[in-house]
Amino acid sequence: MRQIMARYPRPRSALLPMLHLVQSEEGYVSPAGIEMCAEELGLTAAEVTAVATFYTMYKRRPQGTHHVGVCTNSLCAIMGGDAVFARVKEHLGIGNDQTTADGAITLEHIECQAACDFAPVMTIDWEFFDNQTPTSAVALMDDLQAGREVRSTRGPVITSWRDTERLLVVEAGEQALSVA
Repeated sequence: MRQIMARYPRPRSALLPMLHLVQSEEGYVSPAGIEMCAEELGLTAAEVTAVATFYTMYKRRPQGTHHVGVCTNSLCAIMGGDAVFARVKEHLGIGNDQTTADGAITLEHIECQAACDFAPVMTIDWEFFDNQTPTSAVALMDDLQAGREVRSTRGPVITSWRDTERLLVVEAGEQALSVA
């Protein structure tokens, strides 16, 4: 945590990456993680909680190995996002902000990802999957649950949600970070 804080002229500016680090290790922003951030930064737990609940990227309960978001905002909905979300929900047997029984996938309807020209869009572990259909989205879910390699339509291979969270924290050439 102090390694992250050292990057900023004011320690409290490190809160967002610290919350990502907590998520990468614990799978969500836990009460203990909130307390740890508050203590390190000289903030109250209420101040840290306010930030963690304001941003939708911080999850307040454990997530699956993969976080899948389907944009259901206006243009994506018109272009088929609602149908994609409905089909994925049905296929996985879960609702919004729920995790499959095997712990592989947490599904969430998400707000606009500013990729309207590629609608409907979904994300897996924050990576974009453009021009989705109900069929292509279900195939991706099957691949994730089977542990097969999944590659974003924009290139990166998908590893796991926690790995992606860690990438949001670590700077190039930096040693491994931990909350300890």
